[in-house]
Amino acid sequence: MAFLYTRTVRFQETDAAGVVFFANTLTACHEAYEASLMAAGVDVRLLFGGAAAGGRTIALPIVHAEADYLRPAHCGDRHEIELTPTLQSEHAFVIQYVTFEGEHRDKPVSRALTRHFCIETKSRQRQPLPSDILDWINQWR
Repeated sequence: MAFLYTRTVRFQETDAAGVVFFANTLTACHEAYEASLMAAGVDVRLLFGGAAAGGRTIALPIVHAEADYLRPAHCGDRHEIELTPTLQSEHAFVIQYVTFEGEHRDKPVSRALTRHFCIETKSRQRQPLPSDILDWINQWR
């Protein structure tokens, strides 16, 4: 079952035309990603803090991102972001996002995708995904 994240579009996320600035769609998706990790019990402080903060020696960088903008989004709109991760290989996964205005599931506002690789932070070499990330993928797929 996909993870659902609810948020309200803020004024600071809009451009001079009064619609969400294109890059802020991916920011909202990343916000949903972080919330889904926390909901699955992943310690994001350790995951994103890195070894310098007493965290992990792995990182999950985004190596590809794309978004399609299907309808304008405005300040004050209530959005539900549906997030679905999919395992691609032992060291990679993708996340698909669909944003809906409120509960209007018949007309998505946007669709996005991010592709992530697991790497060791010092060598920058690919590493197998850790078990808690595999559990997270399985929980929300």
